[in-house]
Amino acid sequence: MIDKTVDSTETALAGIEDNSIILVSGFGDAGMPTELVEGVLDLGVRDLTIVSNNVGSGTGGLAALMKARRVRKMICSFPRTADSSVFDDLYRAGHIELEVVPQGTLAERMRAAGAGIGGFYTPTAYGTKLAEGKEQRLIDGRPHVFETPLHGDVALVKALKADRFGNLVYRKAARNFGPVMATAARLTVVQVSEIVPLGSLDPETVVTPGIFVNRVVAASPAVGDAT
Repeated sequence: MIDKTVDSTETALAGIEDNSIILVSGFGDAGMPTELVEGVLDLGVRDLTIVSNNVGSGTGGLAALMKARRVRKMICSFPRTADSSVFDDLYRAGHIELEVVPQGTLAERMRAAGAGIGGFYTPTAYGTKLAEGKEQRLIDGRPHVFETPLHGDVALVKALKADRFGNLVYRKAARNFGPVMATAARLTVVQVSEIVPLGSLDPETVVTPGIFVNRVVAASPAVGDAT
């Protein structure tokens, strides 16, 4: 019987190692799998490369992981937010590396990884420092930059509901990077607000099929959680 549900965050995250590339869903706090990220902190793994839309906020989640000096490199689109002081301090002190990737390019690099595509050309970032050292080509009279797929060892994703097959339904803005990240990693771990009986999800609402999911764990959302 296929059953991808597990009973604890510790079990869900088992096997994650030092030097892993971890894809973390979320746009700000919307869709951020905070319980899973903080579970990685409890594992004690180090020298991680984190791929996310931004560098986290406040003192929890990604910020807590960075403050504990577990992250070697951030790959993101927005390295500055109103309350990203943890990353700011570490970066200014030279304790963490940064690779900035335009948001659409970030999503497409992961989609390319999941689809088995060897790379793609985009006009985004042409003529900027972000294009330095990359292959460039003129296509229909417009200059493009070649971008490579972005694979992950692990994807940490937040969804609203799942069944035991791992089929996922998201809620509103929380459906951001989760779907592409789930396809781009060797191990996809998902935290959900509710695990529902098999057959109760409308197939038309399933965004991520269970074939892309390895483990699902229920995590209670905070009061007032809109994601």
